[in-house]
Amino acid sequence: MDTLKQAVRAYASRHANRDGLALTPVPGLRMMCVETPPGDLHSIYRPLVCFVLQGAKRMVVGNQERVFSAGQSVIVNADMPVLGRIVQASRAEPYLAIAVELEVTILRELAAHMGGAQLQRPSEIRTLFALDSEAAVLDCAARLMSLLDRPEATPLLRPGIMQELHYWLLSGPHGAVLRAHADPDSHASRLAAAIAILRTEYRSRVPVERLADAAAMSLTAFHKHFKHMTSLTPGQYQKRLRLIEARRLMLDEGLSASSAAFEVGYESVSQFTREYGRLFRAPPKRDALRTRGKSTIVEDGQKAGTSALV
Repeated sequence: MDTLKQAVRAYASRHANRDGLALTPVPGLRMMCVETPPGDLHSIYRPLVCFVLQGAKRMVVGNQERVFSAGQSVIVNADMPVLGRIVQASRAEPYLAIAVELEVTILRELAAHMGGAQLQRPSEIRTLFALDSEAAVLDCAARLMSLLDRPEATPLLRPGIMQELHYWLLSGPHGAVLRAHADPDSHASRLAAAIAILRTEYRSRVPVERLADAAAMSLTAFHKHFKHMTSLTPGQYQKRLRLIEARRLMLDEGLSASSAAFEVGYESVSQFTREYGRLFRAPPKRDALRTRGKSTIVEDGQKAGTSALV
């Protein structure tokens, strides 16, 4: 574990952005190192497993709220809006975490060999859960990290490591939940098709009828199940995507509030300003100035509409 923590801290010191997030050239692998908690972090997570190596973080996903600490693995099982706040970190012992995006194709292939799970009722769908990090799973994370020093080996070795990682997760205490979500007939998988449209086309007006059709649901059922899984309506979900991306454009690319608003699909700057203030608790310009003032680490921009924090 100590070797893994040292590797994360060393890599993040060179590549982390203002929030402590470091992307990597290994597909789906990222890490976080935070010495001074930055406050609330709004993001949209893709399905992922996050290994908390040091410190602690509070996460609110849908209607679920939990604090995750060192030695725990966190699984977010769907494309979800997440409110995170690091609650334990210091210069001597920063918050350290590794995240690996889950791949539905691998989950489905392995589940077919391991035996399927009984479909969950929509009311039973869980999108956030934790387990104690097992040695086998951490070993997979460490081997993915080792590919950073051997980029030529990534296309050859990563597929096997990812398959092994998914196997151990499916074999764990929440394997049945993962198999249920991976089942193409489950409500979660069907909703994922609609969410994929929103993530790709969040700048445009997307008819809800198209989303319901993608999920193979009636309008009434789609609204009900979408709200149950994400805690948001489809319109609110799209708005969250736009606002998170607009904030990134202002902070990392220096766009003005009006330019960022139009870039993410808003037609009214005043409407953008109101909705931005509700989510981030400050008008766009003031929030950008305040956040830049707190930034003391290297910036490396990331699109919130396509990626996630850990």
